[in-house]
Amino acid sequence: MFELRTLAVQSRLLEGNRAGDPVRRDLLVLVPPEVPDDRPLPAVWLLPAHGGSQGGLLANDPWREGMAQRAGRLYRAGQLPPVRLVLPDLFTRFGGCQCLDSEATGPYERHLWEELRPLLESRFATTRHGLEGHSSGGFGALVQAMRHPEHVAAVACHAGDMLFELAYLPDFPRAATALRREGGVERLLAAFDAAAKKQDGRWLSAINVLAMAACYSPDASAPAGLALPFDPETCELVSEVWSRWLAHDPVRMVEVESHREALRGLRLLFLDVGSRDEWNLQWGARALARRLRAAGVAHTFEEFDDGHTGTAYRFDRSLPLIAEALSKE
Repeated sequence: MFELRTLAVQSRLLEGNRAGDPVRRDLLVLVPPEVPDDRPLPAVWLLPAHGGSQGGLLANDPWREGMAQRAGRLYRAGQLPPVRLVLPDLFTRFGGCQCLDSEATGPYERHLWEELRPLLESRFATTRHGLEGHSSGGFGALVQAMRHPEHVAAVACHAGDMLFELAYLPDFPRAATALRREGGVERLLAAFDAAAKKQDGRWLSAINVLAMAACYSPDASAPAGLALPFDPETCELVSEVWSRWLAHDPVRMVEVESHREALRGLRLLFLDVGSRDEWNLQWGARALARRLRAAGVAHTFEEFDDGHTGTAYRFDRSLPLIAEALSKE
């Protein structure tokens, strides 16, 4: 089994964040057995899904294999080369941050590269960095590769958020209904904070929409610091806000030549999605793969017969690929 190390982080960048989230965080690192810290190895950053946490990635029970156990099994079988797995704490009041800087949540993109990366490199000899994640974590991995080619050398994106009109629009009417029921953004958030059971249909759509608004359309003058992409009375789209969301859509981002060039420079670009994804992400993955082919961006795209959740077994496919790509001279 990989050994778990904990690096304490007192973030200067997250101080005073509007969401009131902790500035003291733990950066967790899974290291292969009997490998000294000063041996240069690649780092694979495992970015959390919306509502996900480090503990969720590490959780191990008879029916679900945790990441330390999974990596250890692959390592013992000779399928995973020596690599360090890095689990950042990017949780917020909204359930996540999409790895983006926002006035509503905090500067998590800068936190990742300006605080966490140097901390990791100060403790472990590191050759290259790769990013991997599922859902919002897959989105974060892909977007950070486009925005930071100076840091990211390989990406594995599992069912990442994309083609926003299909991934997010279906939740807008349900979110509008919840906002009317609770009496607005701040009252909805307060009710959610107080709820004993948070992961159910009463909250899921609304909180997901508010979380994305906090990341894609922050507005310091709006309730909770976020601008809604629709009119809460009629659910009609607010075009100037919706356009801010679309600017973060990987399917749109890849139309920008600098982003395509960043992806061309990767050692690995791996995409996959379940063909029955409940968030309609199979359509976005197909659209992105088509654009990548047209732009001459080398990548691997795989569809598999499953939905959106309970697909951690796909790490068995991606972890060896990204570790091998990062390890090659």
